[in-house]
Amino acid sequence: MAKQMRKVYGGVDTHGRTHHAAAIDGTGRVLGDREFPATPVGYRKLISWFGQLGDVAKVGIEGTGSYGAGLARAMAEANMQIVEVDRPDRRARRRKGKSDPLDALAAARAALSGEAAGIPKTRSGPVEAIRALRVARRGAIKARTAAFNQLHGVIVSAPAGLRAALAELRGQQLVDRCAAFRIDDDRIDDPTTATKAALRAIARRIIALQDEIQAADRRLAPLTTAVAPRTAAIFGVGAEVAGQMLVTAGDNPERLRNEAAFAHLCAVAPIPASSGRTDRHRLNRGGDRAANTALYMVVVTRMRRHQPTRAYVARRTAQGLSKSDIMRCLKRFVVREIYHAIRADFEAAHAT
Repeated sequence: MAKQMRKVYGGVDTHGRTHHAAAIDGTGRVLGDREFPATPVGYRKLISWFGQLGDVAKVGIEGTGSYGAGLARAMAEANMQIVEVDRPDRRARRRKGKSDPLDALAAARAALSGEAAGIPKTRSGPVEAIRALRVARRGAIKARTAAFNQLHGVIVSAPAGLRAALAELRGQQLVDRCAAFRIDDDRIDDPTTATKAALRAIARRIIALQDEIQAADRRLAPLTTAVAPRTAAIFGVGAEVAGQMLVTAGDNPERLRNEAAFAHLCAVAPIPASSGRTDRHRLNRGGDRAANTALYMVVVTRMRRHQPTRAYVARRTAQGLSKSDIMRCLKRFVVREIYHAIRADFEAAHAT
């Protein structure tokens, strides 16, 4: 009876193969800790162990977006209240030490104190599908950029005749020319032939990556537009930015308390930096940097092609604001508009 009446607060330190759980009661007294395998069977045993200790009020999980994603989904299906816990800061680890039981206990105490209050993403809807496709697309884009840099690097050090033949070509023309080189393997010991072989291999890699990116775009554009038609229709947003904003918000955007919290998540909410007689704010360098980059692209597009934005820029410039300050203000305006559009899209989807 005492166990049934006791409120239990849990914490989990997640890893690739095992999860370490700790439990405390409402006064912070340690009830125990155990290690479980990071498998569906292990998730069920971990949830059962928490239940044996009392009435589970809240569980803090570290790494709900990576190693703890499976456990978070299992606990959500079991109707357990879970919160996302940040990794302990370095100063606390230097003072108290670092181990799996200590990290799990710190997560439990963060859940008890309310310091950890973030609701994890559910990762079980169409936004998770968009995120997975975007991961592959982003990797292909980075690989294509690296391949282009490598292509130009090889051309710079190529034999004079080959370098002169390619000097005036740019972009796709350069890629097509290098991909069409014919290689005589019997003369591969010749520097010019070997350089052509290297250029052809890199160029064909670029073409393959471009095909991969285009295939991802063909899947992502209709999917993103179907999930968030209002968001994608905002001036300067489109399917690419809308997809990133959806990934930032997650399948359950209700976890964002308001548009100010969403702005903070996107790193466009100024951080107070006042002291004494100084009253000022500083730039927020945290948050989701990919979302911040997406907002930057929207602002750049609007500054070029959106007449109300151009008028705003002219007015604020006359008031003495710098271009960077104006862009920060515009990011804040844009994120407010996107937040309300995302909420409207999800409310419409749930109503059908």
